[in-house]
Amino acid sequence: PMVLTALARIGGSPQQMRRFFDHYRSYKKLRPFAVPSQTLGDDDWQSAIGHRDREPDLRLFFSRQVAKHGIDGALRQFLPVLAPGIAASAFHALMRTAYGVLRANETDIAVALGYWAATYLALPPATGAPPITGDPAEVLRRVAGIEVLHHLVLHELLWQNIRDATATEEFRPVVDWLDIGPDAMEQMASVAIRAFAATQHFAALHVVTGLHWIRLVTPCCERQTLDVMLRVFWQAIAALMPEMGFPVLPDERMVDRWRRLDAPGWDDIHAAAAASFDEHDISFAFSAFEEMKVYGDPLYRVAAARRLGLIGDYRQ
Repeated sequence: PMVLTALARIGGSPQQMRRFFDHYRSYKKLRPFAVPSQTLGDDDWQSAIGHRDREPDLRLFFSRQVAKHGIDGALRQFLPVLAPGIAASAFHALMRTAYGVLRANETDIAVALGYWAATYLALPPATGAPPITGDPAEVLRRVAGIEVLHHLVLHELLWQNIRDATATEEFRPVVDWLDIGPDAMEQMASVAIRAFAATQHFAALHVVTGLHWIRLVTPCCERQTLDVMLRVFWQAIAALMPEMGFPVLPDERMVDRWRRLDAPGWDDIHAAAAASFDEHDISFAFSAFEEMKVYGDPLYRVAAARRLGLIGDYRQ
């Protein structure tokens, strides 16, 4: 439903939406959702956190909560509990939540919260140690210097690599390194699009889209909850440095040169994405467009055009 929403937002036709859904259902081998087995209440729902087999029970619980409190009320009540597990299913539970907010759809929010709780990924918690930098890029540079991370065996799934990197003793202090100030999300967004523009890496793509999703959820949570989400999100992104190959971010001169490239407009980019069977093409084309509207950086358009094969490799 998230990608279908993105497809509609970038101008995809009903025929393209049906075409994409039929393809996705087939190659993902989608099956009917399991039925609930045990009722959860206010006092015991947290016992099911992190248990994927309890997702049907969690979905039913959150359906009742959203019906009772509404979307905003339910998110304000439960996001403080779920925020430290924002890496759940490699941020895709966050994605489901963000698109539920975008669509103002109570069913989507109930499904999203159940998904988030069931796939909750616990990372080393913040200790309150003094931060060492206000620059998200500096955190990534320092993580690249953690030797043990260069020898990790990588898995196919992003969340598994986040889990394994954060489980190393040397990585544990990373969560405290970044000062989460009032402009932290904007700083992260700047680093994110530079990292993706430089690498076109699958994991870097999720940094850009993930920040869009956090921004969509922001109106429905308190500042303290947002700060937790941002801190843990960047902790998880830092844990993906091995998967990304420990990239070195381009300098300002290089980025400025990329920004001035002659790239197609958003209409052409969106048309190319709408014709794609790759859900990440569609997701990125939508998120990059929305983030550029907020931050004004033309690098979003250049990077999206490169992702869709509309321009050549500008990194030469």
